[in-house]
This record gives sequence, C-alpha cells and structure tokens, in this order.
Amino acid sequence: MARVSQEHLDARRRQILDGAARCFARNGFHAASMQDVLREVDLSAGAVYRYFRGKEELIEAIVTEVLDEISTTFEAAARQSPPPPPDELVGRVLTEVLGERPGLSYDGDTGFPRLMVQVWTETLRNEALSAVMRQGFKKVRAAWVGVVEAYQRAGLMRDDVPADHVARTMIAAAQGFAAQQALFGTAPVAVLQDGLRGLMSMAGQRGS
Repeated sequence: MARVSQEHLDARRRQILDGAARCFARNGFHAASMQDVLREVDLSAGAVYRYFRGKEELIEAIVTEVLDEISTTFEAAARQSPPPPPDELVGRVLTEVLGERPGLSYDGDTGFPRLMVQVWTETLRNEALSAVMRQGFKKVRAAWVGVVEAYQRAGLMRDDVPADHVARTMIAAAQGFAAQQALFGTAPVAVLQDGLRGLMSMAGQRGS
C-alpha cells in the first residue's frame, strides 16, 4: 500500500477544519451534527474520524489554531522597534487572522464573527473548551503586553498605566467589534481603526 504523504494528511486536516468552521458558523455548534460536517467537507465518516473524534475536538482545534495565529502576530509586532500603532495592529489582526480564513468571510452567514460568538457561548458550558480558551487568552494577552511595553519603551505611550490593563482593553476592543459584526450587521474594519485613532488623539490629561 502506498504511503500517504504528510502533505496529503495536512491538506485533509485543513479541509476538515475549514468545512467544520463553515458549518458551525452557519448552523450553530449544537444545531450542527457530525453528519452536517461530513456533508460540508464531502468526506466519509472514517476519513474525518481519523483526525477528530467529534465536534468538541473540532471546535477545540479551530480555537487553538486561531488563538495561536493571533498571539504569533502580536509577538512578531512586539519585536519591531517600535511596533505598529494600535489601530494598525488591531486592524491587521482582524483582517488577516479573522477576516481571511479559508471558506469564512468576515460577514454573512458563514462569517468568522458568527463562529466566535458560537465559541464563546459553548465555552460557558464546555469545561474542556473553556480551558483551551483560558490558555489561549493568556498567551494572546502576554503577546499584547509585550507590544504595549514596547510602546512604553519607545516613549509612544505613557508608562504609568500597567501594560496588562492596556492589553486587556485592546483585546476587548477587537472582541467587542467582532461581536457587533455578528449581532448587528457588518462594518469595515476601518470603522474600528478610525475609532481607535480618535481615542488615541485625545490629550493626555490625568484625572485628579
């Protein structure tokens, strides 16, 4: 029997993950069955179960992959001197990591924000997925802290505010914008970038 190449195995795994993501985004995690996933990816049950034992493993793999990509983007930015400004960096992440995944648009019935909301909801009841999310958030947060500290070292951001507080706020801005997309309709990433630039333009007055 001919040996299957690693390239083929990787491509098949990619096909399954992309199809499952589309299926979950469109139908919701609980409404989508493994039969729905099989139809979406046009593979047999044996071919899919070779890689993933069920929906839980699929969604955990999707979440882990996305969080790793986000943290990698921020870690690379932190190594620049100085890093790109927050509006540019957040916009880059939302566009490149969230908005251009295979088979998923940033809007519409299979848009990535819809999948994000599905994941957040499932996290509240699935302890295994919750653990994946906590670990991923910790990694993303640490990467963002590195970016903020680089801003502070370069004199681009006041250094009397804890870097972790700024990092959490910037993550919240991206998450909140994605939630708005999923719940209230689409808007270009430039809207968030403009808003961040507006906030960044305020005079740095300290409260008394």
